[in-house]
Amino acid sequence: MFTRKWLKPPMLYYLSLGSNLGNREQTLMEAIKHIEQQTGHVLRCSSFNYSAPWGFESPNEFCNLCCAVESFLSPLEFLTATQSIEQALGRTAKSDNNHYSDRPIDIDIIRAFDGAKEITWNDAILTLPHPLWQSRDFVKIPLAEIFS
Repeated sequence: MFTRKWLKPPMLYYLSLGSNLGNREQTLMEAIKHIEQQTGHVLRCSSFNYSAPWGFESPNEFCNLCCAVESFLSPLEFLTATQSIEQALGRTAKSDNNHYSDRPIDIDIIRAFDGAKEITWNDAILTLPHPLWQSRDFVKIPLAEIFS
């Protein structure tokens, strides 16, 4: 029997997705389809979670979910892919200097694992695990639903 011992197993990424403009649920489902097509296999998704905006005021409530994705992409390749998906779904600007605003889609990499080992990463482009995830119920609740 042929075995693929020489191939590195896929990484496991936990993502948080949010939308507070347009048809939020439809946008999140479109994002999941793009993630499946461009990054790897979506293993599971949480149910929708609704919350007030975090870090800014807006009358537009967020719809959020978390998903687990197996991928052979490196963390930076994965980030590039998710940012491309955001742009394809109408996101025109990323938050800067912690200035948040309404947006059709936001995709954050929350945690990443290489086998059983959690990946830590800290540079100007990406920080893993996401530094604020434990202070955000809109991440913690759906993440707990799918985390294993």
